[in-house]
Amino acid sequence: MRELESLLTMLARPRALIEVGLVLACLALSWLIVYRIAKHVTAAPGHHSVLLGHRVYDGVLFPVIALLLALGARRLMPLLGEPVALFRVVIPVLLSLVVIRLVARVLRATMPDSVGIKLLERSVSWVAWLGSILWIVGLLPILIDELDDYKLGFLPKNARGESTTVYDLLVGVLQVGAIMLVVLWLSSAIESRLLRGKSVMDLSMRKIAVNLTRTALMVVGAMVALNMVGLNLSALSWLGGAVGVGLGFGLQKIAANYVSGFMILAERSLRIGDMVKVDNFEGRISDIKTRYTVIRALNGREAIVPNESLITTRVENLSLADPQVNVTTVVQVAYGTDVDALFPQLIEEIQRVPRVLSEPAPSVSLSNFAADGLELTIGFWISDPHNGQGGVRSDVNLAVLRLLNRLGIDIPFPQRVVRTVAETPSPAAGPTAAAATAPDATRG
Repeated sequence: MRELESLLTMLARPRALIEVGLVLACLALSWLIVYRIAKHVTAAPGHHSVLLGHRVYDGVLFPVIALLLALGARRLMPLLGEPVALFRVVIPVLLSLVVIRLVARVLRATMPDSVGIKLLERSVSWVAWLGSILWIVGLLPILIDELDDYKLGFLPKNARGESTTVYDLLVGVLQVGAIMLVVLWLSSAIESRLLRGKSVMDLSMRKIAVNLTRTALMVVGAMVALNMVGLNLSALSWLGGAVGVGLGFGLQKIAANYVSGFMILAERSLRIGDMVKVDNFEGRISDIKTRYTVIRALNGREAIVPNESLITTRVENLSLADPQVNVTTVVQVAYGTDVDALFPQLIEEIQRVPRVLSEPAPSVSLSNFAADGLELTIGFWISDPHNGQGGVRSDVNLAVLRLLNRLGIDIPFPQRVVRTVAETPSPAAGPTAAAATAPDATRG
């Protein structure tokens, strides 16, 4: 606690205002530098995910530049003949902020929909702030010495040939976490660059490249991390046999889904943006993962379909060879209508509907002689089935209705004629009943 008392004493001196001014100057200069950088790269997508964030100050670049400037100013203080006090607090705080921002931004960029991201971010924040507090009060070196005294005999020896301690284990965990964080950052940057662009023609091939790149980076990162910890990779050869046995039994479905995902992307039988129907669920493919495919219906519902099911079952792809879809509607007109003159007017009126294609042109055919009128089937083509068919069908029906009303053509509706038959008397009723039911001929 003497370290903390001396720090508070030095901060209470009037000459500590020089350090306050230098700290404020470092923060202002770092904000200005990041602001100028963000102003030039705003138009480039993907740059705000980790380094710059959504604003100038919430990315990783701002605390990094502030930390570098603070380290330079701290070196300058002894040259000015001033003791260092405030920078002993500022530098650990900025270092903790760099770690927290880096972890939070990388995890949000790589796994934005994960449920445990906030919990992991909160845990890293607590550990980082606790480490900075221990550093400031001078307890961190004492804690490190205590952790270095606890031996873990059940673990392999470290790189120095000594028994692994708790401190060695914590350093190894931090090294592995740092390596995997860098790997996730690289994979996120590569993914954003490969998937950049509005064209979806080669999106499946780019998705394959993204998945292969991420898998390769994760494998290389894991090997480097294990090597840094000091584990002999040749000793892990037994893991390959165990993984093979696991894939042969319990993991065969998962392996089949992964292989099916790459086959779907490579064959391009199903592409992102296609309208498909799988097991009576119709929607648009919004994403193809390595294990499953996400299909989004027009009403907002989403279905997660394993990739193996898309390979082994029947799938209707409404836009595999051609995204154009034919939509039909039916209307009846009264018997006696001049359909030869009506057909060209209907086609001309339907072509004015915004989403209806002029090529192929709409068609009208006499499909049935119905009980109440002539049944006409109207067919037209659209090129955006992912926007739904109900809206364009309604627009076509309204256009047909306006045309028929303008031409004075009736749309028939069912009519029924009810006839009342007089009841005849039964022979067993006798002449009296017959005379009672017979009409009176003498009445006028």
